[in-house]
Amino acid sequence: MNNTVFLNTMRFVLLVLTQVLIFNNLHFMGYINPMVYVIFFYWYPIKGNRALFMVISFLLGFIIDIFSDTLALHSIASLTVAYARPVLMRFCFGVNYEFQNFSFKNTTKVQRLTFLGLLILIHQMVFFSLEILSISHFLLILKKVFTTGIVTLVLCTLFSSLFSPQSE
Repeated sequence: MNNTVFLNTMRFVLLVLTQVLIFNNLHFMGYINPMVYVIFFYWYPIKGNRALFMVISFLLGFIIDIFSDTLALHSIASLTVAYARPVLMRFCFGVNYEFQNFSFKNTTKVQRLTFLGLLILIHQMVFFSLEILSISHFLLILKKVFTTGIVTLVLCTLFSSLFSPQSE
């Protein structure tokens, strides 16, 4: 138990530092800023305390907001993803998610990639919809969601393959 808490704390801190110090300063093609901290929602333990997960998700978004000066956009997007995570898991992994012995090692790569992609898609939709806050700019929202989402998905997949233990 203490090992899991320590691992999640280190992931939290390292993802915040990576996002704030590296990825917030990158501007691919002028407007693409990958949001790699979204992988925390993928890495968080499946059977963890849901209320604690919501609080940690809010804190993650809030800390990113403080350093990014984005007026709670990351916080709202993070809370939305944290709230939707069980539904997304049920959608991606089916009935197997309901069982006590469920783990990511018993799933296919396509299921895991779909789950990560949906987490990123929801996060990006909420974030950019609130950032632009205009239905008349719907195509701009879609452009930002898909371009930033694809870059974020590629980087999160890379991080997941490099830093996830084989036992997950």
